[in-house]
Amino acid sequence: QVQLVESGGGLVQAGGSLRLSCAASGRAFSRYTMGWFRQAPGKEREFVAANTWSGGSTYFADSVKGRYTISRDNAKNTVYLQMNNLEPEDTAVYYCVAKLGQYGSWNYWGQGTQVTVSS
Repeated sequence: QVQLVESGGGLVQAGGSLRLSCAASGRAFSRYTMGWFRQAPGKEREFVAANTWSGGSTYFADSVKGRYTISRDNAKNTVYLQMNNLEPEDTAVYYCVAKLGQYGSWNYWGQGTQVTVSS
């Protein structure tokens, strides 16, 4: 099992950048697939990005592809979401998620961190 704590959210102007961090507690962090979801008020929660235990395979939603980067530091048990060229549509609560291995549902969720992009 793993517990996830997000940080790095805040207010940023459109076109700016922000980096979210997700600190994980628990063993075998490197074996977990890590990812990010987001949910805006009144909207359904949507997938943002994910990477495998090695970090070599990454996946992005079309809406963020080319602007976001996901990375991880297994030695620090931390996954990052680098968000560049932010748009007001990126405003949402961002959740760090994890699952053991590559398949199956996302078993672990953080509490979320608010990202607000102003125009």
